[in-house]
Amino acid sequence: MRVNAAGVGVEEHVGCLRGRLVRHAEGKKDVEDGAAHGVDRHPYRDLGGDVEVLEHGTPSVCGEWHGTLPPRGHRREAVEMELSRSGAGGANRRAALGGKTVLDFTRVLAGPYCTMNLADLGAEVIKIENPNGGDETRRFRPPDVAGESTYFLHVNRNKRSAVLDLSKPEGKAAALTLAARADVLVENFRPGVMGRLGLDYDSVRAVNPGVVYCSISGYGSEGPLATRAGLDPVIQGECGLMALTGEPDGEFMRIGVSLVDAMTGLFASQGILAALLARGKGGAGQRLEVSLFDTGVNMLVNFAAGYLMAGVEPPRAGNGNVVAQPAGVFEAADGPFILTCANDTAYERLCRDVLGRPGLIEDPRFATIALRLENERVLSTALNEALAERPRAEWITRLREAGIPAGEVRKVSEALTSPEFESRGMVAIAEHPTAGPLPLLRSPLRLAGTPIREPEPAPTFGQHTESVLRSLAGYDDAGIDALRAAGAIP
Repeated sequence: MRVNAAGVGVEEHVGCLRGRLVRHAEGKKDVEDGAAHGVDRHPYRDLGGDVEVLEHGTPSVCGEWHGTLPPRGHRREAVEMELSRSGAGGANRRAALGGKTVLDFTRVLAGPYCTMNLADLGAEVIKIENPNGGDETRRFRPPDVAGESTYFLHVNRNKRSAVLDLSKPEGKAAALTLAARADVLVENFRPGVMGRLGLDYDSVRAVNPGVVYCSISGYGSEGPLATRAGLDPVIQGECGLMALTGEPDGEFMRIGVSLVDAMTGLFASQGILAALLARGKGGAGQRLEVSLFDTGVNMLVNFAAGYLMAGVEPPRAGNGNVVAQPAGVFEAADGPFILTCANDTAYERLCRDVLGRPGLIEDPRFATIALRLENERVLSTALNEALAERPRAEWITRLREAGIPAGEVRKVSEALTSPEFESRGMVAIAEHPTAGPLPLLRSPLRLAGTPIREPEPAPTFGQHTESVLRSLAGYDDAGIDALRAAGAIP
């Protein structure tokens, strides 16, 4: 660490900041470099007890702290806030995305599900909401807790909320300033909207060449369907998923949850992580896009391959299976349960060791998987007759002892109070500002070296508007007042 001719402390090779303010012999303060990586320089100077950032750093990649220092003109409280947010002294210090900032222009499910996963990995996600009530899911109630939508509370955990009116020039300018400081920007407007707002990829890249810019849409940003609205139920119908769901002789059925939305969010977060990894290897930022329709057809997996490669239109199998039998829901003496025998060995163990009916093995109608598929109804009738003799708990125990996957068919309430659920520690209690203590699901990920962030409650509407504008965009009191006078913030 050195002090230049102007008396300014200059930190060289910054990138991994451990975040301790130190005093130079000359009385200058600076941020100590605890593990020097990178080549950026970030000068500070003493301002009567505060520290001012004189230059804005650029992202550098290493194993400890990733991200950018606050913009030029920030005083010490902003520096300390940034270091705290990066995990330099807090619980998220070792999180995989600690120090990364994500600017989130998404609503409803696919986009928020993407940014929720990034937040779980330690990123600081700033949710930009419109002044007319914000994300639509805030009004998806009931169910609700103290007027707060449980839908919104779930998918927006670990985020901050800032309200900006992007129809105002001042709101657009503030958003672009925030984008200039972000590592990632995610949006799910219809193609063309971000361009009209001056926040398209080219505009953001001009002020932030390293940005990873992710667009989520119904049908992609190009082609004749680009401007068509895309919603999960419609996509499930169009991509073939509904044709695969339901009883063989029944109607097409939609999957009960918005699974295309959720999977699109997962694909988007995967793409963002890949783009950040590429940038960290010396590459630039880049734009990526994911569409609901493309995700939906990818969810057809082997059924898509069967049609594209062999021209086979797949049948609906209901609760059964089109590649293995026996598989599906069966009736015990006291209720339904599900089991799957994926191969001949499992089928033989079922008949001999579990049911005590070796004759089912010797029956030529059931000798192979292909024959069991052909005679599925006859086989299911025979199995249900045997299974009706005992309670399902006994059958499930026997099946598991024989190495055959089996489990109860549960309602949601039963699943979320089951021994399996409780044993996994999937719930954390977090204090919401208005709704009080809330049980929040933890991420299903388990990372030993870079732990997942503990769930924090979803933000109230605009809860962090001023703090975000101050800490990330460099607005002072006068700037905040000007934004409010212009109607750009509440």
